[in-house]
Amino acid sequence: MSEHLTPLDATFLELEEVDESAHMHTGVIMVFDPQPRGGSPSREEVCRYLASRLGQLPRYRQRLSEPHTGGMSWPEWQDDPAFDIGRHVARAALPAPGGDEELAEWASGFFSQRLDRHRPLWEMALVEGLANGRWAIATKTHHCMVDGVGSADVGHLLLDTTADAAPVDPSSPSFASDGSGAGAPSSLDADRPTSHAHPATPGSLARLAHAWAGLLPVDTMVHAAEMGTHGVLHPRDALRSAKAAVAVIVREELRAAPRTSLNRPIGTLRRFEVVRVPLADLKEIKNSLGGTINDVVLAVTASGLRALLQSRGEALPAGGLRAMVPINVRAAGERLALGNRVSSLYVELPVAEADPVLRYGETVARSDSLKSEGQQALGTTAVIELAGLAPPVIHATMAQAIYATRLFNVTVTNVPGPQQTLYALGAPMREVYPLVPLAAEHAVGVAAASYDGNVFFGVVADRDAVPDLEVLLSSLAASVQDLLSAARSDGGVSADGAPGDSRPRRPRAAHDANGVR
Repeated sequence: MSEHLTPLDATFLELEEVDESAHMHTGVIMVFDPQPRGGSPSREEVCRYLASRLGQLPRYRQRLSEPHTGGMSWPEWQDDPAFDIGRHVARAALPAPGGDEELAEWASGFFSQRLDRHRPLWEMALVEGLANGRWAIATKTHHCMVDGVGSADVGHLLLDTTADAAPVDPSSPSFASDGSGAGAPSSLDADRPTSHAHPATPGSLARLAHAWAGLLPVDTMVHAAEMGTHGVLHPRDALRSAKAAVAVIVREELRAAPRTSLNRPIGTLRRFEVVRVPLADLKEIKNSLGGTINDVVLAVTASGLRALLQSRGEALPAGGLRAMVPINVRAAGERLALGNRVSSLYVELPVAEADPVLRYGETVARSDSLKSEGQQALGTTAVIELAGLAPPVIHATMAQAIYATRLFNVTVTNVPGPQQTLYALGAPMREVYPLVPLAAEHAVGVAAASYDGNVFFGVVADRDAVPDLEVLLSSLAASVQDLLSAARSDGGVSADGAPGDSRPRRPRAAHDANGVR
């Protein structure tokens, strides 16, 4: 059965249509150890494994009824009668030595290409040739299908909590009971060897959702009681919603984000890099200096952006750079569901503050203020809902306004993930690199994802507008070391000698660390 796009989902199609520099796909690169037999799976194995599970996300066999928005009604999701999973899964091989530099260069090209709107809006690539026999899966899914904060994408279908999980039997009721045709064989099934037959293991996505349970960013989540199951306010909250929407429009539009070189016309080519840090370091920082992991991510990003602007000789905006921070508004039962269930907080990152610990403290204070008020996220959601009342023919103009440079300078997102090892095709997943899309005139975006004891900062930038990205990358890791040094400097005792006081304090010494790509 067909289903219309929601206005929020359509927003991300419209942003692409009004400016060719906007690429509105989210993405992830998952790096795996060699399989038990050694090496990586074949592309055919990946296709068969994915096809056996794709019925759990039938949207991935659907395409848009119209490739563009506009007119008086939204496009619909319709089953693609010509769906062939083989057209969505590619194979790539890195040049020697297959290290971080080679993978980053390949990923930059992969993420620079838009998705074909005449087909289901996702792509996947098996990447071979990584050092030490490792291999990777890269995924790219349009933002109109997933939000990247709490929703499932096609990459989740490959993952499981055990190494010996088998594919789901395509003939099982759980595979095609929705009547969507999701169980239809692909062109790869004709030569499927019998050695790949396994007992059915339905519910793999449910098990994966359980692995994520309780790990979504609840410290910034809008309370589910304020929302309906699809983010629609209950009638009793309509007045509150309207007031919050007006407050957001007035505050954020009249007090515009500062003008910097981060917000200029950009091109279509991207550069994608990764900085890795131990999750234990971020926990030690927040446990000693106060705040949350999300605050650490924001403060570290602020330090990196400060260094980038300084290296360009720019004046640092006194009020800070404004970051748009997507937040999850799913109810508990919607974890990992498709579609967009997000709102936003606009956090001023104090890049003008020279002291790293005072900068961290100010970040915590500003974040706490927004969360305690509880109005901004509600107001942002209400603005999006009000925009959704406009017909598609004029909705694009409102979509541009929501993602304009007047509202924010940079997107920063943090997605907590499972702290247990996940597997695909018998191999353990070791690293996860997230991608946040860049809207027009936004040259840099930062996505952080924690997984199995580490945090991975996926940094995307316009290749031409940010030739000095190395400054940002090295400063992210150095900032973690600065804050970690401060957290350890007094053994958990504040500067005034009061034990147990977790307020931010100045470090006695700080040292730099190089970013790991």
